[in-house]
Amino acid sequence: MQAVLPRLRRSPLARRLLMVMAVLGPGFITASAGNDVGGIAQYSAAGAQFGYSLIWIMVPLAVALIVVQEMATRMGCVTGKGLASLMRETFGVRISFLAMAALFLINTLLAATEFAGIAAASEIFGVSRYIAVPGALVIVFLLVLRLESKVVERIFVGFSLIYLTYIASAVVAHPNWSDVARGFVPSFHWQTAGWLVAVVGLIGTTISPYMQFFLQSAVVEKDMRPEDLGLARVDVVNGSLLAIALAAFMIVANGATIFIANQHGGHFNPQQAADFAEALRPLAGKFAETIFAFGILNAGIFTATVLPLSTAYIVCEAFGFEAAIDRKFSEARVFFSLFAIGLTIGAAVVLIPGIPLLQMILFAQDLQGVLLPAELVLMLIIVNRKSVMGAHTNSPLANTIAWATVVIIGILSVIYVVGQFFPQLLGGG
Repeated sequence: MQAVLPRLRRSPLARRLLMVMAVLGPGFITASAGNDVGGIAQYSAAGAQFGYSLIWIMVPLAVALIVVQEMATRMGCVTGKGLASLMRETFGVRISFLAMAALFLINTLLAATEFAGIAAASEIFGVSRYIAVPGALVIVFLLVLRLESKVVERIFVGFSLIYLTYIASAVVAHPNWSDVARGFVPSFHWQTAGWLVAVVGLIGTTISPYMQFFLQSAVVEKDMRPEDLGLARVDVVNGSLLAIALAAFMIVANGATIFIANQHGGHFNPQQAADFAEALRPLAGKFAETIFAFGILNAGIFTATVLPLSTAYIVCEAFGFEAAIDRKFSEARVFFSLFAIGLTIGAAVVLIPGIPLLQMILFAQDLQGVLLPAELVLMLIIVNRKSVMGAHTNSPLANTIAWATVVIIGILSVIYVVGQFFPQLLGGG
């Protein structure tokens, strides 16, 4: 080991890599959490239904995700407070309560979908869901209740890196890379059935409302300060770009297999996240199915931990309860109780027969996309208040990108909601 260290000190590349690895933290973990079971289902469905034609949307989403997550990180570093606390102090209890009630509903719904992914993926590997789901529940409890927060963060980073398996699943699907490249050219298909629904779902699952609450709380718990903003921004950019890239590979994997097969007379119609993995077997081979299913299993355990933690943080911040995973149960009873309740409900729902899991997952992503503009408006008001942020308010460029994101997503959301009553607007009439 001592012989290695001098070589590392003499290597600029090694130093840069070590610095990047050192700052993989809240931003990286939070962005990766967006690629949960629901995200996998949403990205896979986009590829299966529309091929590569929606990949271009991931480019502006990458920019928006970086800007939004940097805002949350900066607010946490500068104020030392979570987003829920800042909302309560700025807008009062009523607005913050409504915002968090909506998030609690979404998070509970999403937690169930994570366990659904665990159940379905485990059955691909020959393990009954009645064994896998309780087993995953125990693993998550042990992660949060028995390990130190720094250890948990490192494990989360490891979970995030496992998502790299989706690159392999896309490669072994043997896509036509020229066609993939053409997918980065913007195209709009307003009258195509389900196109706008897919777009709103992609937005909702990529910039999930709960992610900003979780990220800012994690930054505060890590005790990051204004002087840490440089490394924190590297963390945000690294995590966001990797998360977006992996999402694009999920679209490619399913576009190269299910979409192409259905274009040539196939009849693949996945009904849950793990079905996309099974569909890859006859189209791209057993290896592609295995790594895709393994990614779903990893995503389920990872995000089944993050989601209830996010919910617990939100509620505790709103009402002033202690919220930190490095506390003992006796010091944060409400926090750990809420975490346990969210986990238990999520696991229990999965074991109810007959629930349309894929439809529930996709609806949750769409709902997130609809609620996102309101959350972003509240964040933008807070981050631009000098009384709160001092010299760390948004730059003109950050404001331009953020407000453009709000306007574009807001318009799409309004069209989406109206389209539920007038289906012809979404190409369904």
